[in-house]
Amino acid sequence: MKKIINHLLLWLMLSSGALINAQDQGSKAVADTIFFEDFSGSELDREKWNVMGTDFWVNNEQQIYIDSTATVFMVEGADAKGVDNALVLKAHYSPNYINYKGNDFDFISGRINTRDKVMFTYGTAAARMKLPKGAGYWPAFWALGGGDWPDTGEIDIMEYVGETDWIGVALHGPGYSGETPLVNKYFFPEGEDVTDWHVYSVDWSPEGIDFRVDGRLIYRVTKPMVEHYGEWAFDNPKFLILNLALGGAYPFKTNGVEEPYNGLPASTVDLIKHGKAEVLVDWVLITK
Repeated sequence: MKKIINHLLLWLMLSSGALINAQDQGSKAVADTIFFEDFSGSELDREKWNVMGTDFWVNNEQQIYIDSTATVFMVEGADAKGVDNALVLKAHYSPNYINYKGNDFDFISGRINTRDKVMFTYGTAAARMKLPKGAGYWPAFWALGGGDWPDTGEIDIMEYVGETDWIGVALHGPGYSGETPLVNKYFFPEGEDVTDWHVYSVDWSPEGIDFRVDGRLIYRVTKPMVEHYGEWAFDNPKFLILNLALGGAYPFKTNGVEEPYNGLPASTVDLIKHGKAEVLVDWVLITK
């Protein structure tokens, strides 16, 4: 419980920019906690998380997800890069990896979710994450409805395609999916490194959705804004997803790289081969 309070106090201080009443706010936040994960165990808690396997592939991504401790694992100490312990989603160069359909991939990576284990409707979802340097990496922290896509909605709390100074956020639903108009880029202030530790969060209510980075409001979408394009798809339960993709649709749209892989330049392939393709997650939190 003490560790939860400490994490929440840090987050609340970042959100408010002040220490005023932080202890009281932290105690209330603990009482309102729906889900908290600090990845302090020796392995991923399968009571909370599902790990995607090779039966899943989307968006022309250049990797295949596998359920393996090579791609989803815990670290501590120096390997946790500034925190006590962390989850790692790691991509590897693994040429000619064949999935169950007989498709051929040169990369493997990790993706986890809380589907049917931790579902929530409204509230705040947050994660403290450290992203890798390299064009064409495509890590994301997001929430998805449990039914058909896009009818039950998607909240992209953080997407990063390896650009040096920004991350993206977005909403998807019926009439505003794929190339959604409900999208925004957040450019980090000068002197802040996008690959340092940051808290990415979303405040979700029946009236709208606020996106934040380190507590700063970066984008607000109201229900009337959404209904200008289609049906509001955000009154139903959602589950959380964390993943590290490589190349594919969004990176290609941003960097235009076609070779050696769609959306993934040779410089980043070299980083992957040298073990530099990993996302670290300090903690994940959902509050009412």
